[in-house]
Amino acid sequence: MPRGKVTGKARGKPAQQLLFSEALREQKHPSAEDPPPTPCANMADDMQGATMDRTLQEIWAVSRKLEAMDNTMVALTAETRSMRLDIAGFQSQISGLDQRVATVETQVASWTDRDLKLSHLRNKLTDLEDRSRRNNVHLLGFPKGVEGADIFSYLQDILPKLTDITFDPPLEFQRAHRLGPKRQDGSDHPTQL
Repeated sequence: MPRGKVTGKARGKPAQQLLFSEALREQKHPSAEDPPPTPCANMADDMQGATMDRTLQEIWAVSRKLEAMDNTMVALTAETRSMRLDIAGFQSQISGLDQRVATVETQVASWTDRDLKLSHLRNKLTDLEDRSRRNNVHLLGFPKGVEGADIFSYLQDILPKLTDITFDPPLEFQRAHRLGPKRQDGSDHPTQL
C-alpha cells in the first residue's frame, strides 16, 4: 500500500483519504512566489507530519479492529437468532411431550385401578376353584370335645388308626373345623368333624 494513502471500506462505503503528510509535502515544494521556509519551520512541519502519520496509522488500526469486532457482532447476532429459533422449537417439543406424559400418567392411573380389580377377581376365582376341587370329608360320630385344642393333630393321629392305612408322607389338611357350634345344653350328641 503506498504511503500516505488509506484505502478501505467503512460500512460498505469506499473511502479514500489523503494523509496529512502528503498535504505537507505538497506544501514543501514552494512556488516561485513564496519565500523559502526557514529551516526551523521545515523541521517543525516534518515532526508534526510524522506525528500525524503515526496518529492516522493508529486510527486506521483501531478502525480495522472495530470493523473486525463489528463482523464478529454480526455473526454473534445471527447465531443468537438461530439459537432463539432452536429454543422455541425445543419449547414446543417439550410442551407436546408434557401433554403426552400427562396422558400416559392418566392411563397408568386407570391401569393401576384395573390391576387392583383384576387382582381381587383373580383371588376370588382362585378361591372358587379351590372350593370346587376340594375333597371334603365329613366324619360323623365323634364324641363331643374329643379333638381337644388342636383338631389337625387329632385327625393326623386318628385317621391312620381308623382306616388301618399308613400315610407316607403324613396327611395334610387344608382346613379342619367342627360343623355346627358346640352345644351349650350339655346333651351328648355326636360331633361332626
